[in-house]
Amino acid sequence: METETVAQELARLITDRNWQAVRATASKLPAPELADILPELEKSHRVLLFRILPRELAADTVAYMESGTRDEFLKNLTDEEARQLLANLSPDDRTELLSELPSQATRRLLNLLSPEDLAEARNLLGYPEQSVGRLMTPDYVSVRPEWTASQATRHIRQYGRDSEIFDQVYVTDRQGKLVGRIYLRKLIFTHPDTPVTTLMESGIQSVSAFDDREVAVRTVEHYDLNVLPVVGSDGVLLGIITVDDVLDVAEKEATEDIQKMGGLEALSGPYLQVSFPSMVRKRGGWLALLFLGEMLTATAMSYYEHEIASAVVLALFIPLIISSGGNSGSQAASLIIRSLALEEVRPRDWFRVFHREVLTGVALGTVLGSIGFVRVVLWQHLGITNYGEHYLLVGFTIWASLIGVVLFGSLAGSMLPFVMRSFGFDPAASSAPFVATLVDVTGLVIYFSIAHFILRGALL
Repeated sequence: METETVAQELARLITDRNWQAVRATASKLPAPELADILPELEKSHRVLLFRILPRELAADTVAYMESGTRDEFLKNLTDEEARQLLANLSPDDRTELLSELPSQATRRLLNLLSPEDLAEARNLLGYPEQSVGRLMTPDYVSVRPEWTASQATRHIRQYGRDSEIFDQVYVTDRQGKLVGRIYLRKLIFTHPDTPVTTLMESGIQSVSAFDDREVAVRTVEHYDLNVLPVVGSDGVLLGIITVDDVLDVAEKEATEDIQKMGGLEALSGPYLQVSFPSMVRKRGGWLALLFLGEMLTATAMSYYEHEIASAVVLALFIPLIISSGGNSGSQAASLIIRSLALEEVRPRDWFRVFHREVLTGVALGTVLGSIGFVRVVLWQHLGITNYGEHYLLVGFTIWASLIGVVLFGSLAGSMLPFVMRSFGFDPAASSAPFVATLVDVTGLVIYFSIAHFILRGALL
């Protein structure tokens, strides 16, 4: 069924108070689909549906809801309903929910937790906001290296029921330090008396609880993992990160970078759920800054007013020149920002990038300049536009200017992310519009300087 059709059916059943049919219909749907359906229902219907759902399905559904819809939804729950919801959430999902809520709502929910869950939540919330510690779940099961396969299997059956277990279990020593991992299939099909130490793999990848979340994303991607252990500074296993949480982080980070590269602050939620004042504030700041930058373009043009008056033909090519420089700068910025994010290039590689962009900028500028030169000559001979008796000099001016502007755009776009990184800022903040604005101003200076040199004594 389409989501809208299911939403309409659930709304009709709730209106008719056919609670048995509501539960039967909703229980057939997975949590992600229910999370998509809830915003289509009236606010009162959302709470009624939540009260009818099985507890685990209700908790999973809330975990998949968008933050804006979830915040509004939680306000309508009673304390007892909120307590049951929090008790059925996994620790990592509960931490994410509490960290995204307004402080007042977070305090209310913390007061509803059991002493054990409260201690666990405060421990996870104590890690830095964008750290791996906020992302991990402490619900895991581990075995000892000195145990036999049968002892390890019994331990997993006894304590692993409520833990997040994949195809592997981690091995820790008596101090809780991570020493290796063992695959469940190998553990199950081996002889019961086989020591775990002979079955386990040592030297496995792990991340620190204080590492940035992007470190976990890169580690999972590079080593093709579906679960990643999290350790403390002393090597003690603190928890695990599952691949679904890593994918969520990767999506959020990519969305944030794309929005910054578009010339705005990262939005706090989905486009349609961001309030109008917040949207204006996040977009208006960058637009105002870029507008002030473009005012420098007008200042530069006024400085070359005499050249424009003496050779009006130069004004015809201003949009062509500055747009080419802006486009080349945006290309270079996008490539380097993404390469830095994926660690394909590192800050120490700046000179290699500089050298590469010099060659690339000259090559691309030569291609575009040649097209511009041919355009001037062709239009002159076809009688479409009369550039005067010095049309060849005009063509050479366009050719040389495009080489200079495209070269500068490529260098500016590729070097700005390195500069931002060296000052501790997000390279994505050196967005494409910012680079384009910078190149617009500089491109005019390059264009008219070359024109003054080539056309002096002819048109100027």
